[in-house]
This record gives sequence, C-alpha cells and structure tokens, in this order.
Amino acid sequence: DELGIEPMASDTLKEFRKMAADQLHEREKELRLELYKLRTGATVEKVKDTSQYRKIRKDIARILTIRQEQNTPKAQA
Repeated sequence: DELGIEPMASDTLKEFRKMAADQLHEREKELRLELYKLRTGATVEKVKDTSQYRKIRKDIARILTIRQEQNTPKAQA
C-alpha cells in the first residue's frame, strides 16, 4: 500500500508451534516492526484497515506464549 507496508497473513497457532525458537524470535521482530510501521503511518495518513493492529498484537501474544511454554519445564505428574 501507500505506506510501504504489506499486510502479512495472520499466522495460526499450529504454524507457530512448528517453528524453532530462533524462527519465533525473528517472526516476533518482523511483527513488531510491522506494527511500528502501521502506527507511524497512522500519524501521517489515515489507516484503511484498523483491524491489522489487533491481528498483529494477537500474533505477537501467541509467539510470546509459545516461547514461554518452550522455556517452562513440564510438570511431572
């Protein structure tokens, strides 16, 4: 679009779970950059699809949740 931001497809939880830790970290960085560009573009001109904010934030939260799960040892039953 005009701001040079290409909306990325929202990733599913299954896709995130398949990723390695370094891939998750890279994806998180990409999403945070995309969110930053979207926010800074909103100050210059009106954003057409405001639902992108929510989608990106939810994907970041999914990544953080999975990373936390990977770092937490499983409880023994």
